[in-house]
Amino acid sequence: MQPFVLKHAIPAERSPASVPYAYNAALQLNVLSDGRPAIADRAVLLATGTTTSTAGSKTHFDD
Repeated sequence: MQPFVLKHAIPAERSPASVPYAYNAALQLNVLSDGRPAIADRAVLLATGTTTSTAGSKTHFDD
C-alpha cells in the first residue's frame, strides 16, 4: 500500500516548463549552459524567482 502523502504530494502530470540552469555538485550552485553561475544572469533570476529557507536558522549562525 502506498503511503498517504505520496498519493497527494506528487503532481498528476509533469509541468512543461524547462529550467535554464543545472545544479553543479562540484561548485554546489546552479550554473547556466555556458558554465556561468545562474545568479549572474538577471533575466534568469527574474524569470525563475527566488526561494527562502529558514531551515537551521535557529541553530546556525551562517544561514
